[in-house]
Amino acid sequence: MTTPNGTSLSIAGNTYRIMISGKETNGNYAVIDMLVPPGGGPGPHEHPAIWESFHVLEGEVEFTTENGKQIAIKGDITNIPLNGPVHFFKNKSDKMAHLLCTVVPAGMEDFFAEVGKPVAHGTFLPPQPPTPEEMEKVQAAAKKYGQVLYPGDYLE
Repeated sequence: MTTPNGTSLSIAGNTYRIMISGKETNGNYAVIDMLVPPGGGPGPHEHPAIWESFHVLEGEVEFTTENGKQIAIKGDITNIPLNGPVHFFKNKSDKMAHLLCTVVPAGMEDFFAEVGKPVAHGTFLPPQPPTPEEMEKVQAAAKKYGQVLYPGDYLE
């Protein structure tokens, strides 16, 4: 499944916009613009065959991996290498966080397109606990795109 450039998707209360899709790069990489409101961020996950980097454009986020925690602020770049650890990030501040995420190879943007809901850029849908059917869909999509999802308290 591909998402047209510029399409914004609501995912777990965050808004992600596909800037460059794998369709444009022959699957080599994708770039995703992420707006993460206070309290937002993905749950613990891993993707052994995907390298991922985050450039913090505004705000700050706390990255947690199996190796510990670090705060990333405006201008910082955080890398999750191939075969990297289980990880997640949270915006623990009271201001919006804005990140630019690059994934190599592409494909994560297709996962987001499959599980997200199209919204106007900058629109935030409140996160809702998924129904069992929705969780089954997300887990199947995660597996399809090489991701493993963990319970929210996995690294706590």
